Amino acid sequence: MDIKEYLARQRAIVEEALEEHMLAADGRLVDHIKAMRYSLFAGGKRVRPILCIAAAEAVNGMPRPLLPLACAFECIHTYSLIHDDLPAMDDDELRRGKPTNHMVFGEAGAILAGDGLLTYAFELLSDPALSVHIGDGARLRLIHLVARAAGPLGMVGGQALDVAAEGQPIEFDALRFIHSCKTGALITAAVQAGAIIGGADEEQFAALTTYGRQVGLSFQIVDDLLNVVGTAKELGKAAGSDADRQKATYPAFFGVEGTRARAMEAVQGAVAALAGFGSQADPLRELATYIYTRTT
Repeated sequence: MDIKEYLARQRAIVEEALEEHMLAADGRLVDHIKAMRYSLFAGGKRVRPILCIAAAEAVNGMPRPLLPLACAFECIHTYSLIHDDLPAMDDDELRRGKPTNHMVFGEAGAILAGDGLLTYAFELLSDPALSVHIGDGARLRLIHLVARAAGPLGMVGGQALDVAAEGQPIEFDALRFIHSCKTGALITAAVQAGAIIGGADEEQFAALTTYGRQVGLSFQIVDDLLNVVGTAKELGKAAGSDADRQKATYPAFFGVEGTRARAMEAVQGAVAALAGFGSQADPLRELATYIYTRTT
């Protein structure tokens, strides 16, 4: 299959769904919603909702009415980027080649835009109208899964550990744990959500969970690598910032080539986890390779 064509097609579907389900910038909250929309529609690969869709397809397809659930992952991811860029965090002025949210809307406006996107994601996930397409039990399971992945035992906890580790010597096991929380948890949850939406049995769910964890690990390893070998023009943000902030990264432990090897090991683990699936899981297989070979 042509993964670039698949990604372009799925990205267009996600963009349309985001536009359909995101709040309009009007009324008394116009400035707040503009700030939310500014970062949500600033570009991006839409990896998390696409992984959600692809996982559902691998099991049993995904009806279009369930797209709001996939979009919720992009809202959560975007909120995390807005907060990551804040002066108290990574203090970045560019994201995806554009001024970061706080550079446009101010620090308070950016904080609230992130808060709004995170909370709105759970409005999408809990919409009673979706009960027609997915049972209440499955929907509650989804909400719990996403909350855990986004919160103190997942992404937020990983970010807290990442900040605390700046300039400090840490063991490799600690770095791997940080990555599994900071980046891996939400990516894994996106794949698991797709599995639930598709009606996966226990064996399929376990296999897709392993896939999600390996893909999430590969994604963060490649992010570490690109921060070293990429350029600001390619990345759409400052390059070399990890070293400047003395962050613990895979290149700091293994060098560039060793890091590439570790990322490939994770990709191979992800693909191996899909052995029990047929050709309907080919998008997931190709996505794993794409995540490894990406340059942004």
